Amino acid sequence: LDKSVMVATDTRKAENEEYKATMQGNTAAKELLGVAMNRLNKFYNPKLYAAPPKRELTEDAFVQYHRGAPPPAPETFGPYTKKSSETGGVIAMIDLLIRDLEKEMTEADVMEKDAQGEYEKVMAESSDKRAADSKALTQKGAMKASTEEALETEKESKAGSIKELMTTSEYIAALHAECDWLVQYYDERKEARISEVESLGNAKAVLSGADFSLLQRTSAFLARH
Repeated sequence: LDKSVMVATDTRKAENEEYKATMQGNTAAKELLGVAMNRLNKFYNPKLYAAPPKRELTEDAFVQYHRGAPPPAPETFGPYTKKSSETGGVIAMIDLLIRDLEKEMTEADVMEKDAQGEYEKVMAESSDKRAADSKALTQKGAMKASTEEALETEKESKAGSIKELMTTSEYIAALHAECDWLVQYYDERKEARISEVESLGNAKAVLSGADFSLLQRTSAFLARH
């Protein structure tokens, strides 16, 4: 985009410089042709002659004027003779050249205005596109940052889940091992428990019998005394 803007600016600058040079040259040529046609009109068509603006008489010129009459004009090839057909053709040709210059200058003005308008349009569109690109870039940056943050959060969550899963797996493995041990020694533990219960029953029976015998002997002893 910046390269396109630079190219468009350089092109517009070159076109404007060419326009100014063309207008300057055509203006000078038009003025020169106008002077030439006016001088021809002075001798061959006085009604169309336009006298140049009067110049103010300076002090030196005023003194020279009053000192004496100006010197006589130099000799020429003879008095001017009017040739209407030839002169009219020359004047018409000069007038045509002036019109062509005016037409070319008008076309140059239109082309310059169109080129300037197109350049300004391109610059406005480029400015809008640059603003849109900048906004889109900012949005993409924010989206990228948000995505990276979400990804980091997901990584941390995943790491925590993996750790929890490992802990759970370890607990299940330990529980499974304990269950395997219980299953493996269930019969032995059952027999041992039965033996333990029987031993406790026997012990209780023995203790119960011992207590009754002791009670009988105590009663007999008390009866004798």
